[in-house]
Amino acid sequence: MSRPRSVSARLAEIRESFWLVPAIFSIGAVAVAIGLSALELQLDLPFGGIVPSGPAGARSLLSSIITAMISFTALVFSITVVALQLASSQYSPRVLRTFLQDRIIQATLGTFVATFLFAMVVLAALPAREEQRLPELSLAVSIALVLASSATFIYYLHHITTVMRVSHIIGSIGAQTRRSIARLPPPGEPPAVPGGVAQTLSATQPGMISHVDLTMLGRLAREHDCAITVIPIPGDFVVAGAPLLLVHRTAGGTPRPLPAEAAEQSVTIGVERVPGQDLGFGFRQLADIAERALSPAVNDLTTAVRAVQEAHDLLRRLATRPDPTHAVRDEDGTVRVRMSGISYDTLLATIIDDIRLVATQQPRVMRLLDAVVRDLATVAIPVHRGEIERRLPSPANSQRVG
Repeated sequence: MSRPRSVSARLAEIRESFWLVPAIFSIGAVAVAIGLSALELQLDLPFGGIVPSGPAGARSLLSSIITAMISFTALVFSITVVALQLASSQYSPRVLRTFLQDRIIQATLGTFVATFLFAMVVLAALPAREEQRLPELSLAVSIALVLASSATFIYYLHHITTVMRVSHIIGSIGAQTRRSIARLPPPGEPPAVPGGVAQTLSATQPGMISHVDLTMLGRLAREHDCAITVIPIPGDFVVAGAPLLLVHRTAGGTPRPLPAEAAEQSVTIGVERVPGQDLGFGFRQLADIAERALSPAVNDLTTAVRAVQEAHDLLRRLATRPDPTHAVRDEDGTVRVRMSGISYDTLLATIIDDIRLVATQQPRVMRLLDAVVRDLATVAIPVHRGEIERRLPSPANSQRVG
């Protein structure tokens, strides 16, 4: 699979990566160790007596720190990975991304790595002769980092046992989806792209649509005097050769052919769904958790109910606004780029229809789903009421379930 090529997609991938925070901690530790050791040895800073030990004792101390921290880091995170795999297999494989993006987990790994890298640089800077002055402040900082790592480990144990609880996982998915809802365009009339189709750009590889750079597409549309429609939405799977972008004629304009590389640069195709533009990803995770909890192997009604309750809040927020449509316009209002969002009916099908299929023998969950639908009907705007009313429980079903 190709990697994101647009600048915004690359930056988003870096921000969400697991390695960013540990890398910052590691680079900072090496830079501070080099600078501090150089200052102590070259400027003769007045910090003598902090660590009363000769070069042999200092080497022994730093070697012990390096060996212990490497072993400690490997042990802690190997056990953590196993625990996270068990948690993801119990709830949903798609929730593993939530753990990998946790800043506390990343900062803990960064602290451990920074400690042994700092000690390793200070060890390399130790003088060879006994009469030479030791970088005692650097040695003191190494000891302080060991103490900080110990404190971080204690907090890490508390944190990891908290984030692995199913209620916390569901809450994190809900919070992430609410952030995606907050980034939706304001409600309004869906923009219509003028003109007929002049060109169709196809996907060059199969995969999931993870990110669409609307700003880049808007710039390309202005440069080539055209308008662009994005056919798939983030979260959709596309096959190689499927239509990806439609290039439209604008009023009074003659569009120039859009290069095929533009589709690859502006639309990121990955191997899995990611949060952000993919509003339906959070709903899919909640449905997966509920369905797995209702399976005979797990049979955890409380978890299923909690997942439905979280989805209820998200559906209620979206029931009061039309289906989102992302658009890039010129200053005069001319639509340059148009991309539809996931429909409300699809979200209802993910939560209500899918969970109902596996909850037919669970009256408690069925009653909750019926109550959710009835509540959504009281707040939904007219455009969504038909989709909701089709899912209202019939009196016969309500009597049988009750």
